[in-house]
Amino acid sequence: MYPFNRHMYQPQPMLPFFDGRQQVIQGQATWTEGGQVTQCNIPWSDNEYQTVAVSPRSGFQCGQSLKVRNPQNTREVIVEVVDSVPNNPPNRINLHKRAFEALGVDPDVGVLNVEIIPSPELEEEKFGKYLIELVQVGYPGYQVTNYNFEGSEEVSSNRTREAYLYTLVSPRETIKVRGSVVYNPNTNRVISFDLSEVEQ
Repeated sequence: MYPFNRHMYQPQPMLPFFDGRQQVIQGQATWTEGGQVTQCNIPWSDNEYQTVAVSPRSGFQCGQSLKVRNPQNTREVIVEVVDSVPNNPPNRINLHKRAFEALGVDPDVGVLNVEIIPSPELEEEKFGKYLIELVQVGYPGYQVTNYNFEGSEEVSSNRTREAYLYTLVSPRETIKVRGSVVYNPNTNRVISFDLSEVEQ
């Protein structure tokens, strides 16, 4: 188990099981520093600490990506499910402290009302999540808060290009980065990728 923060919270009404694509779930987020062992065997440090624990009753799976939005300031983070919290209701999540802070709030807040958006399209679009990880490595100190699939084109019979536009936020600025990947659709092997900052 891992340490929880010191803040107590009142139980909220449970929401029904979440099975809709892009359904916005009204919920609450708390935070944790994480721990050495997780239920998913994925470390809290994965995904640049943009990680989360969920209720086993939520329907979310290990390794799944969720978008979490702070409705008060519209800040968003994309987090990876790495652990579970057995007694949490389905609409309560426990973010790593860094992800909680990336929503633009002080950890002393303790409990934050959030919107949770399951993002199955990150898995279905072949390299969206792959490029998110490269963007986070290539832009230290920035958090990926949103992304848009820009399209796919067949370059040749064994080459396909996909492009994505990512929004990155730091304490100083917000920037846009375009990521593209060329891969062989027959083998799904990456041939090349490119990241470039977009003029705003």
